[in-house]
Amino acid sequence: MAGSLANFIKDVRGVKPVQALRSVRALIANPDNTAEVFRIIEALKGGSITRAVARLESLPGGRELLRQKPDILSLLGDRDALRAMPEGSVGRAYLKFVETQSLSADGLVAASEEVPRGRGSGLNPEERWLGNRLRDIHDLQHVVCGYGRDPLGELCLLSFMVTQTPNRGIAFIIFMARRKARQAAVSFSVDDCIEEGRRIGEAATWFATVNWEERLAEPLDQIRGELGVLKPTLYRAALRSAVDTGSVVSAA
Repeated sequence: MAGSLANFIKDVRGVKPVQALRSVRALIANPDNTAEVFRIIEALKGGSITRAVARLESLPGGRELLRQKPDILSLLGDRDALRAMPEGSVGRAYLKFVETQSLSADGLVAASEEVPRGRGSGLNPEERWLGNRLRDIHDLQHVVCGYGRDPLGELCLLSFMVTQTPNRGIAFIIFMARRKARQAAVSFSVDDCIEEGRRIGEAATWFATVNWEERLAEPLDQIRGELGVLKPTLYRAALRSAVDTGSVVSAA
């Protein structure tokens, strides 16, 4: 009982629900304001990253990653190296994604650094590394899962992510944004698409255990097969339906 109480106190320590609500409302009003995502996660993070590290430590491949602490950010930011990778590879698909969307690997870092914290001060090196890695592979997950950056695609990917690595901040974003998204979706079910993201997250290998540094040059389809990443068929159908009916796929 004492241990359970101590874990509960640790999990809720520093949680700021009012700040999270304000940031969710700001994010729904402006979905491009990525800094609000990090404010929500910071406000509600509790002990989520500590639990994720403990889980990673329990897995042989995870322990090795925690020991090595590889830097995926530098590789994702090296566009010349990505361009030199084979056509159809994970790296080339990622490069196409960020270039067509005018993104950069450093963009998420800059957005996260807008949030005043606390973030690194209570974390050990393993927790800091994993927290940064989960941030840095966000757009890579878009590519591997096949989700676009449209609001529905972002919601579905968040559903995938929170299933793989539980985080109450991300769960809160989904809870708040899906209600608004339902109002705009007249030809498909937002809830079914989000549920599909959860199923894909459950079926796939935990992305945090993947040594992405060694796999960027491998074929994307092969990686999807090896990791058990299912096709987001409902999401793709929703996009087609939205185009056919002229409706807007939006959470704002």
